[in-house]
Amino acid sequence: MDFLPKKFTDTLTGLPGMDLAAFLRVHEAGEKVTSLRINPNKLQDEGTIQKVLASLTEETVSRVPWSRYGYYLPSRPSFTFNPFFHGGAYYVQEASSMFLEHVMRHVCDLNAPLKVLDLCAAPGGKSTLLQSLLSPDSVLVSNEVIKSRAALLADNISKWGAANVVVTNNDPRDFAKLSGYFDVMVVDAPCSGSGLFRREPEAVEEWSPENVILCSQRQQRILADVWNALKEDGIMIYATCSYSREEDEQIMEWIQENFTVENIAIPVDDSWHIVKTKAGPQAAEGYRFYPDKVKGEGFFITCFRKTAGDVYTAKRQRDTLPAVAKKEVGKVAQWVKDMDNLFLMDHQGEVLIFPENMAPVVSLLQQHLYLRKAGIKAGQLAAKELIPDHQLAMSTMMSETIPQIGLTREQALRYLRKEDPEVSTNVKGWALMMYEGMALGWAKILPNRINNYYPKELRILKEV
Repeated sequence: MDFLPKKFTDTLTGLPGMDLAAFLRVHEAGEKVTSLRINPNKLQDEGTIQKVLASLTEETVSRVPWSRYGYYLPSRPSFTFNPFFHGGAYYVQEASSMFLEHVMRHVCDLNAPLKVLDLCAAPGGKSTLLQSLLSPDSVLVSNEVIKSRAALLADNISKWGAANVVVTNNDPRDFAKLSGYFDVMVVDAPCSGSGLFRREPEAVEEWSPENVILCSQRQQRILADVWNALKEDGIMIYATCSYSREEDEQIMEWIQENFTVENIAIPVDDSWHIVKTKAGPQAAEGYRFYPDKVKGEGFFITCFRKTAGDVYTAKRQRDTLPAVAKKEVGKVAQWVKDMDNLFLMDHQGEVLIFPENMAPVVSLLQQHLYLRKAGIKAGQLAAKELIPDHQLAMSTMMSETIPQIGLTREQALRYLRKEDPEVSTNVKGWALMMYEGMALGWAKILPNRINNYYPKELRILKEV
């Protein structure tokens, strides 16, 4: 192998289920696997799903076997020039990592109101997956420690359109203040990245045995720092995109040696060709994904239940969230289809909307963490109206009475470049720009021009 160094391939010998010759062949072939996961918040019937898939390929698509929402595409299209992508109809995600969906369905009562923490969440693949599975009464906290990546995470969560998500930008140790608070934690830990070498050959240059050890130590620190925030009987799901024992089985051993846990075995269909591995005093099970065996990249995942620890007790706290003044509520109500059971927060003149049951969660989190995003930003309160925000356009809570303008693909791409979409319409004032039933963003229709309110930072810069 030219691009896989011997010091790396030597570490693969003897790994559970490793067929080194087949592994090297699949890397040499360089096949590109493209997969995506549809957004059930926005695509709710089979006809709409098929319309979106048909916009990406004329060939037959196939299903990702461990995901209800995952699909393989026969080749990689240009997602940039697909308006459905910008409308949040789907998330382009590596298929192996979608196995988290199968794990969640096995270990959680997804109808229950859960508090879930996705600790290392950027760019948002696992967070959007988790949100798709959780009940409306649940709250997902998506955290990213790196500020620039937290901004990307917030953008992707906004595009997904759900209100029951909080995006935070914190170090894992900051969550220790929330003792026994979370029902589920997902730690897709920063790792040496060897599982993605087929997809990203340039990443090989950053790999070294020394970096593997540093990653393993970082993974232990992250788990130790955040462990206190998981409640007794809570679920810890740990994952990497690394093949290294030091980051996979040895972390499983470390968890069993340092915490009071029981491993949860996940049922795996033999036809999926996922490799089971065992480690530690409990012979705990983990799951390895090899690209010569599965249609996906390298991945590892394991799951534990915390059997001793705290359960968070809600303390009486003052109401720290400023509600939108009653006289201003009418400005918001005309934009939202169902105001029942929603909390409208006034954040420095901006209106944030989230489920009423989420208000105490947001209040608590903002006392201990830096919140990058909470719920849906509806817009800015002006003297006579609400100036709607892009997050509202991406959400699923908009009133059906809001004026809409349907765009062709060419018009949609002009709009997404923040150009004049060149539409003729009788609509006046604010209007939702739509493509095939999918909201793309806002425009304001004036007598002699159209003001395009698509966010500058999201606009398409490439030419077809």
